[in-house]
Amino acid sequence: MKNIETLRWNEDHLEMIDQRILPENFEYISYYTAKSVADGIYSMVVRGAPAIGCAAAYGVALEALCLSKANLEDFLVGMEVAFKILLESRPTAINLFWAVDRMKNLMAETNEEPEAIALILLKEAHKILREDIEINKTMGSFGAEVLSNNSSVLTHCNAGALATAGHGTALGVVRSAVESGKSISVIADETRPFLQGARLTAWEMVQEKIPVTLISDNMSGHLMKTGKVDAVVVGTDRVAGNGDVANKIGTYMVAVLAKRHNIPFYVACPLSTIDLSISSGDEIPIEERSANEVTGFRDYQWASKGVSVRNPAFDVTPADLVTGLITEKGVIFSPNAKKISKLFEG
Repeated sequence: MKNIETLRWNEDHLEMIDQRILPENFEYISYYTAKSVADGIYSMVVRGAPAIGCAAAYGVALEALCLSKANLEDFLVGMEVAFKILLESRPTAINLFWAVDRMKNLMAETNEEPEAIALILLKEAHKILREDIEINKTMGSFGAEVLSNNSSVLTHCNAGALATAGHGTALGVVRSAVESGKSISVIADETRPFLQGARLTAWEMVQEKIPVTLISDNMSGHLMKTGKVDAVVVGTDRVAGNGDVANKIGTYMVAVLAKRHNIPFYVACPLSTIDLSISSGDEIPIEERSANEVTGFRDYQWASKGVSVRNPAFDVTPADLVTGLITEKGVIFSPNAKKISKLFEG
């Protein structure tokens, strides 16, 4: 988002926008340890795979700074605890594991004392943040090419600046298309039960004066049938080696409807979100969240006490429903294992 940083470093600590209280309130929360960052990730202060990855990288750096006065042995033990805490915060977003592994590998390659290691890790976290913004802008430029002028784009959940270090993945495509001179309007579904579409996507678009219409999740089929949707663009938390896509719960439903109505379904997907270690979406762990996210919202409860609840936070959309993966290396149409593996060659 223009002039608004989802995550930012402030002298000696990390600050993150509290996305749980948007759009009514806008404020940053400060973080000083890996444990506090992990809590922020789990409690959805920060969400969106790229933003989670950036937050985790800073979580590693913060813990290193906290331990920088310790001897090397105690430093290494403390860092292992930090890695474990961060990796347990949310299981589906692969960027979390990618970022922690990158920081862990860098630390292993660094033959320095704790103080120097901490500064090296902080520098790497800053680098990951900058890289994410540049990757999003590159993806956006590729994605803008597949959207026609005067398109109405349906998006599910929030894959905007708030889900990344800046610009966004799915909404980054919209932003880039608008910046290129195209007239684009957005249809944002509420994205129950946490309402990321209603609270976050709609807010981002209103801030930038990009036309946006809010609908409930069960309206998308009707709008597709009546010709109100020209394309669907979503983000993703993990893509399997065959092109199956894990994204916010409800994405699969939207993809099936798009296929039924011959509407292109695109997934904005940085390479860091592709997990070549798994062959299909069946192997992607699906996070199950608290029942109270379904039985009500914030302090208001509408469901009967004692009712059984399921609350999977993600679902998997098979690759054959995906028109194209929009990556920083271009758009991969009709994704499959062979096409995806080629992205990583060289």
